[in-house]
Amino acid sequence: MAVQTQHQHISAVEAMNKPVVLLLTIFALVLIYVLVRCISDIVVERQFAKKGAVRLPPRTEDWLGIRLFWTLFRALQKDKYLDVAQTYHDKYGATFASRVLGEMIINTIDPENIKAVLATEFNDFDLGNRYEAFYPLLGDGIFTLDHQAWSRSRALLRPQFSRQQVSDVAKLEPYVQDLILRLAGAGPSPEACDIQDLFYKLTMDTATEFLFGESVNSLRMTGSPAGAESIPDIKRVSHSEIARVFTRAFDYCQEIVAFRCLLQSWYWLMNPKKFRDNIVLIHRFVDYYVDRAVTHVRQSIETKKMGEVVQSERYMFLEALAEETQNPKTLRDQSLNILLAGRDTTANLLSWTFYLLARHPRVFETLRTEIIDTFGDSLHAPGKKPINFETLKNATYLRHVLNEVLRLYPSVPSNFRVASKDTTLPRGGGADGASPVLVRKGEKVFFTVYFMHRRKDLFGDDADSFKPERWEGNRWMWEYLPFNGGPRICLGQQYALTEAAYTVVRLLQQFDTLENHDLPVEDDIPLKRSLLTMSNAKGVHVRLYKK
Repeated sequence: MAVQTQHQHISAVEAMNKPVVLLLTIFALVLIYVLVRCISDIVVERQFAKKGAVRLPPRTEDWLGIRLFWTLFRALQKDKYLDVAQTYHDKYGATFASRVLGEMIINTIDPENIKAVLATEFNDFDLGNRYEAFYPLLGDGIFTLDHQAWSRSRALLRPQFSRQQVSDVAKLEPYVQDLILRLAGAGPSPEACDIQDLFYKLTMDTATEFLFGESVNSLRMTGSPAGAESIPDIKRVSHSEIARVFTRAFDYCQEIVAFRCLLQSWYWLMNPKKFRDNIVLIHRFVDYYVDRAVTHVRQSIETKKMGEVVQSERYMFLEALAEETQNPKTLRDQSLNILLAGRDTTANLLSWTFYLLARHPRVFETLRTEIIDTFGDSLHAPGKKPINFETLKNATYLRHVLNEVLRLYPSVPSNFRVASKDTTLPRGGGADGASPVLVRKGEKVFFTVYFMHRRKDLFGDDADSFKPERWEGNRWMWEYLPFNGGPRICLGQQYALTEAAYTVVRLLQQFDTLENHDLPVEDDIPLKRSLLTMSNAKGVHVRLYKK
C-alpha cells in the first residue's frame, strides 16, 4: 500500500512538472532565437558599416510592440488610426523603427526613402504577406503579385487603360444622371444626404459597366441590402439576387482584408465564416461575367475563321482581357483587383472633394465660375466647350482642386513593402537623421503619404489648409504620391481623375449651392476610416440644390 502511494505521489509530481518543463523549453527556444537573431543583426550591421556610415534610426520604447499594436488596433476601431500614428512621427521624426507583435518595422515619411522603396531600390523589396492577406478575396492579381508574375499581370492590363478607353466620358453620363436624380430628390428643395454613400454607388455602377459591360445599377436600388448572411443557400441563389447584395458583400470583405493586413504574419487569425461566405458570393457574381465574356470571345474567333466580318461593339474590359487569356481564374482575379481600385479611389476622391468644398465657399464659387465659363450650365451648352478628356484636363482650377484634395486626403494613405534582402534606405539614421538606415531581409518599411503630404517643410506652414492656389506654378515629385510611384504606379490614375473631374463638372452645372450638414466633430477633425483606402467614417452630409 505504501509503495502504491509512493508511485501515485511520483506520478502526481511528474504530471505537475510537465507544464513547467514545457514552459522552460519554450522559453529556452525563444531565448536561443533572440540570441541568434541578435548575433545575425550585429554581423549584418558590421558588414554594412564597412560599406558606409549606416546608423540606426530612433526607435520606440515598446520592445515587442504588443502595446503599440494594441494602441493602433484600438485607434483603427475608433477611426483615429492616422491621428494616433501621427503622434509617433511627431515624437520620433520622419523615419523611426518600431516593433509590432515582435516584427521590426521602419516607418518613414521621407520622400527620398519612399523613392528608394518604390523606384531606385525597387528590386530590394516585395509585398511580403500582403499576398496571403488579400488572396481569399483578390487571388492572383496585380495588387497581390510580385516579381515576374506581377510584370506579366501589369503587361496584361496596361492596354486596357489606353488613352482611348480612359477618354470616353460619354459612358459616364447615364450614371451621373442617376446621381443627379438622387441628389435632387422629389421636390424643389432637396434634403441633406450622405453624398459619400452615393459616390460609392456611382463608382460601383461605372466600374461594373466598364469591367463587365453591365452595371449593377446600385444608384437605382432602394434600401441597404445585407451581405451573404441574408441568403439561405449561396450556392443556389440566382445571379440577380447576388447582384442585389454584391456591393455590401464587397464592402464587408474589404474591411476584413484590411484587418488581416494589420495583423501582418498573424493574418490567418482573421478568417470568419461570414468572410468566407461573402467571398463565395463575390466570386460567383464575377464568374457569371467571366463565362459570358469567354463564350463571346470564342464565338467571335470562330466567326472570323469562317470569314465573316465581326461588327465592332462598345468596349468592355473583360472581353478585351479575354482576347489575351481565357483562363477563368485569371480573368476573375484581375477583374476584382481592378474593381477594388476603380471604385474606391474615385469615390473617396469625390467624397473628400465635396467635404472640403462645403467648408470653403470661396473655392466652391471660384470652381463653379470656371466650370460655367468653360462648359456652360448644361451638358451641351451653346457656344461652350464640350466636356471631354482634353477640356477637363485643361480646366486649370478644377485640376488644382483635385490635386489639393488628393494631397490632404490621398485615397491610399499608407502602404508598406518588405525587404527581400539586406538593404538600406538613404536617410533617417543617426542623431541628425542624415545617415543611411539598414533594413534587414524580412523587415517592413511602412510609408504614409498622408503624413508626408502635410509636412510643413515640404508644402509650407499652411500645409494643413485646403488651398488649391498652392498648385499655381508649383510642382512636386516624390513629395506628392496620391497614386504611388515607380514601376507600380497606378495604371488607372487617369481613369480616376477623368471620372472625378467629369462628375464634379456635371454636378456644379446642375447645382449652384452647396451646404455642409455634417454633425460637429472634436476639433473639426474628421474621423477617417483608414482600411485599404481612406473614407470619412461619418459620411459626407451635404445639401446640393439650385437657388
